Amino acid sequence: MNLQLTDIGHVIQLAIAPVFLLTGVCTNLMVLTNRLARIIDRSRVLEDRLDIAYQDAYMDELDVLYRRWHLINYAIALSTACGLLVCLVIALLFLGDTTNVPLDQYIAGLFVIAMLCLIGSFVYLLVEIFVASKTLRSRRHVRPPGSQPNPH
Repeated sequence: MNLQLTDIGHVIQLAIAPVFLLTGVCTNLMVLTNRLARIIDRSRVLEDRLDIAYQDAYMDELDVLYRRWHLINYAIALSTACGLLVCLVIALLFLGDTTNVPLDQYIAGLFVIAMLCLIGSFVYLLVEIFVASKTLRSRRHVRPPGSQPNPH
């Protein structure tokens, strides 16, 4: 193995784009875990209220929260898979260069799969946002006729 500094520099240049992608994936994971934490917190509040007194409204909201929880979990799983695949792409870039083994097709295939996982993660996030928005709109209180909005 005859490794030269210019070869390593070239591989590092090739790995820069996937590293930036990995940063975006990590940011996406933070957003997803924050949404999951809010869903879990609200679920705990509703479950505590149900322990005190049963209400259909609480159960209805819990049903929606459970659906959102599943969607966010799928999004987290796909985003994590994307991050792992991007890490494999970076590792294969270095491995292929240092061993002179042609791994181009594997790198390209893993990158395409990583992008499909990221797309899936975004789709699940979008569906979860739609479910949350629809629920919020359905529970919106309407101002009684003749009342004025608060100017403050």
